[in-house]
Amino acid sequence: MSVEADLRKAVADAVPRLVAISEADASRIPEPGKWSPKQVIGHLVDSASNNHHRFVRAQLTEDLVFPGYDQDRWVSLQSYETAPWTELVGLFRFFNYHLARVIEAIPESVREMPRVQHNLHELAFRPVPESQPATLGYFMRDYVEHLQHHLAQVTGGNAPNPVR
Repeated sequence: MSVEADLRKAVADAVPRLVAISEADASRIPEPGKWSPKQVIGHLVDSASNNHHRFVRAQLTEDLVFPGYDQDRWVSLQSYETAPWTELVGLFRFFNYHLARVIEAIPESVREMPRVQHNLHELAFRPVPESQPATLGYFMRDYVEHLQHHLAQVTGGNAPNPVR
């Protein structure tokens, strides 16, 4: 399956399980220092937002060098814990469906062009050593793996095998 199809499937499979979680359970922090389901889904919205910019910008440059972001502070500053659960799930769903369309529009030649300059050793869920070239295709697949990992945390499922 293509990365965009994997993303659509991950979202479509997760949404019914997410909406089945009650508002109270979505707000519950499992233990100190961990995120509630609301905060995890908020983090996935932030990830979609940041990677949307990255995937578009990567088509305009020869490198894969992007700014990072302080994930914990982003989650805190946006008060995801007070947002209505159904609103967060909807935002997560539609933003990722949009991102799948963005990914689908990227030509294969751009996806698989080796990029010598990158900072995927700092940004990727499964880092690429700085000394090795990376591709946008790898980074997009990595995004889906990251999403699947966090969805498994929230829904109690297992993250599927990598989509490589």
